[in-house]
Amino acid sequence: MPDAPDTPFVRPDTRAFLDFLNNMPGPKTHEMTPDAAREVMRGMRDVADVPVGELALIRDLSIPGSAGDIPARLYDARDGREPGPVLLYFHGGGFVFGDLHTHEPFCAEMARQLDMPVIAVDYRLAPENPWPAAPDDCEAAARWVAGNPADLGRVATSLVLAGDSAGGNLTVVTSMALRDAPAAVPVVAQFPIYPVVDQVAKYGSFARFGDGFLLTRDSMTWFTAAYAATVGHPRTDPLLHDQAGMPPTLVLTASLDPLRDQGRAYVGALAAAGVPVTFREAVGNIHGFVNLTKVIPSTRGDVAGALAALKDMIVEAEANRVMAQAAG
Repeated sequence: MPDAPDTPFVRPDTRAFLDFLNNMPGPKTHEMTPDAAREVMRGMRDVADVPVGELALIRDLSIPGSAGDIPARLYDARDGREPGPVLLYFHGGGFVFGDLHTHEPFCAEMARQLDMPVIAVDYRLAPENPWPAAPDDCEAAARWVAGNPADLGRVATSLVLAGDSAGGNLTVVTSMALRDAPAAVPVVAQFPIYPVVDQVAKYGSFARFGDGFLLTRDSMTWFTAAYAATVGHPRTDPLLHDQAGMPPTLVLTASLDPLRDQGRAYVGALAAAGVPVTFREAVGNIHGFVNLTKVIPSTRGDVAGALAALKDMIVEAEANRVMAQAAG
């Protein structure tokens, strides 16, 4: 899906938001302290995203982890629910910012559209807690949910893992961990959204969209330094490692994103390994769009289409799981 050599297509509402963003005074993300950047992202939610909306249940959880309890939050459109799949969500923010508040509207929308419990995981952030704190927390949370703890109030028959940007990386890394050392229930699908999966190679989109399209090269360099991960490790750069045996996957990218090409490359790696994979790209949209549904209204179509595709994938994967269980 190469771009034409001239100016790439930008949606009108995306263009309007970028014009506003690029003319804002004040320091850029990479010029801030981590705490300041966190406050900016938290403050952007009510400006850039739609309200959380109605749900039957929003409840805080505490998940035991290797370095202490991991905060989490359960979203469900139903008060009560029969055993079934549970989705864990790992937020974006360059491994430096983002939390339960910043991604709450999107988590609530997933719970409604997928009609399944969604658990957002508030993993530890860099630079205070560098790699591998984040993947440790995400794996611990997935194993805890798979174990059907009584205080969860939901019985997971399978897991779906999802996340955006840095959380897309953590989605893939956690899926690989549970592929190699299975949890109490299987991962039947994963949904990485504009994921960072390879910090080694430099892709064309990194240069082409690295300035002026919200996520910048300078910010990515800042994130990488803060995260301090081991380059090339499977828990850092999962694209560089074997994808065979990964769960059915939906990859969602944005055509104006510096990370676009590595998302596309990940789709190719999954297909080459024989993994069922569906690819969707939000043409004319930018990195971070799932949190920008108010200021970029056309994003709602991207989200609705992706969640419809994911719902179909989960239904099929659950049916295959039940048939395999019956046969075995």
